[in-house]
Amino acid sequence: MKKETTIFGIRAIIEAIKSNETIDKVFMQKGLHGELYKELESLIRSEAINASYVPIEKLNRLTRGNHQGAVAQISPIAFHDIDNLVMSVIESGKTPLFLLLDQLSDVRNFGAIVRTAECTGVHGIIIQKKGGAPINGDTIKTSAGAIFKMPICKVDHIKDAVFHMQSSGIKVIAASEKADNYLYNVSFKEPCAIIMGSEGRGINPSVLKVVDDQAKLPILGEIESLNVSVACGAFLYEAVRQRS
Repeated sequence: MKKETTIFGIRAIIEAIKSNETIDKVFMQKGLHGELYKELESLIRSEAINASYVPIEKLNRLTRGNHQGAVAQISPIAFHDIDNLVMSVIESGKTPLFLLLDQLSDVRNFGAIVRTAECTGVHGIIIQKKGGAPINGDTIKTSAGAIFKMPICKVDHIKDAVFHMQSSGIKVIAASEKADNYLYNVSFKEPCAIIMGSEGRGINPSVLKVVDDQAKLPILGEIESLNVSVACGAFLYEAVRQRS
């Protein structure tokens, strides 16, 4: 287990990437130029590292050090390989239950989902390398430490995880308010993976096209949707109910 670390300075971040540190996200100042800056950008692209271009004020809030226009967060956890994780769960004889998060952006939602997933026996969470919430102090706190117990994998695109699950005999179910079926009419008893979408957009339409099934929650009030972490809890506990 590693402590959360923020590093700053373009050369320091370049060396961290070359040393195979697990970089969770890089924040880069808008409008900068220069050879070192270009080298960092090239490394970020080649290693598919999550990056955001931000105003200098954002960088100044992240660190008081001489950041030179770049700040990076080293992940406090080591990520698992999806091939090895799925195979180990199947070989254990357990009925796989995985959770796929399609670019969830809020760290507190992410932490709350990790906590619920650990409590409901989820075997692993798969996230996308780019566009999702970083794993930082807020994630750790909201997860109540569950982030250190839950295997987490990163993939280039959530569709990669969908296809991997399907090729391993694991049904993929999307939690979507556009679904025809309520979650109570969908079977979670067999090996399955549940996809939750981002707070604003939901699940990417291209991902919805390749899933095996879709399900929604009944909404009886005037508000059209639930917070994603609450909705995720409802889906996971329905899976627990069906499997018990």
